[in-house]
Amino acid sequence: MNAHTPVCELLGIEHPIVEAPLSADPRLPAAVSNAGGLGSLGLSWSDDAGDVVRDTAALTDRPFSGNFVLSSDQHRRVDQALSAGLRAVSFIWGDPHSYIDSVHEAGGVVMHTVASAEEARRAAGSGVDIIIAQGWEAGGHVWGGVATLPLVPAVVDAVAPTPVIAAGGIGDARGVAAVLALGAQAALLGTRFLLADEMPIHEEYRRRLVAASETDAEWYADLYEVGWPNAPHRAIHNSTAQTWQAAGRPAPGNRPGQGQVIAHFASGDPILRYSPAPPMTGTTGEIEALSLWAGQSVALAKQPQPAAEIIAELISRL
Repeated sequence: MNAHTPVCELLGIEHPIVEAPLSADPRLPAAVSNAGGLGSLGLSWSDDAGDVVRDTAALTDRPFSGNFVLSSDQHRRVDQALSAGLRAVSFIWGDPHSYIDSVHEAGGVVMHTVASAEEARRAAGSGVDIIIAQGWEAGGHVWGGVATLPLVPAVVDAVAPTPVIAAGGIGDARGVAAVLALGAQAALLGTRFLLADEMPIHEEYRRRLVAASETDAEWYADLYEVGWPNAPHRAIHNSTAQTWQAAGRPAPGNRPGQGQVIAHFASGDPILRYSPAPPMTGTTGEIEALSLWAGQSVALAKQPQPAAEIIAELISRL
């Protein structure tokens, strides 16, 4: 199995490993890119996406990507990122059509996350260069309901020769080899990279990831919905989920503890219960009760490691 696929050529990377956009902090994306993968920034809530791109470029001279959630208008941030030199742009949770020309005009590559073969056809037809097929096993916000194993070959067949990157439930070298065997040209991982030394998450979150089993990463239709309603997601079972389930899984507006401030960001800003805000370095308060994003591959994420070691392990069976 060739570890250097055509999508590696298209993205300018050495290894078919893509880091999920876990935050806007440059340290992990730069480390992943320096190790030969594609690091990814989450730019959807950045005050100035261009500043984040420039900060990341100061840490690596290799390609990295920026992700934008299309549940709200992102044209300003995309333009900021492109002006700062970003050339790999990924989208999720909406229609990327109105963004594609500006990325291409800047000489960039467009990636878009889908959850079905029909979505993939529409995206490829609109000019998307790379399709990311995200299975239901994924952590964080999950676009669809089909598992990775049946989804990836269906999407590969639907959009050939457009390259496909597989996401969801991939946690080790076996998973990477498996999705490449299904026809994907790279693997995208999030949960495994949460334990990278360069990822600035709270130590309690890190401890719970290490302790979690595959059944602890539960899917919720709309649990952590403050500021982002109707967005299904997967996170580790915690006291917030337990209390909500014991109350009969009530809808927003009738949930126990709704409106409570249970933690604070490092900036001092409050975090309400049921907010989609994972505990990062500097977060204080009820850490365990926050949204502890994780995919079903969390059982394979067993120890903190430098990003370069993680990538070396992930490609060891190719």
